[in-house]
Amino acid sequence: MSTKSSNRKEQVGIVISAKTPKTLVVRVERRAPEPQFGKLMKSTKNYHVHDEHSAAHEGDRVKIIESRPLSKTKRWRLAAVVAQATMQAVPVEPVGV
Repeated sequence: MSTKSSNRKEQVGIVISAKTPKTLVVRVERRAPEPQFGKLMKSTKNYHVHDEHSAAHEGDRVKIIESRPLSKTKRWRLAAVVAQATMQAVPVEPVGV
């Protein structure tokens, strides 16, 4: 019995757009030391991700995995939804009372 290990890259990010069918835009944040002084700097990158079953929504934290080219911009697939976004109800105040 052999266990096949994958060389595909995996990343975790937050869904910033889920408006197109079967496609998500996921923002991945990376922290790396600045070369000269070593201060940790944040950098972000957006990835177009294939979501076959429309499982993720805006604000969800998701795990994505590298895949073959699926379209001009999509090179990643949704692996799992790590955490659902919490929807908080905002009370609406009456206007002109």
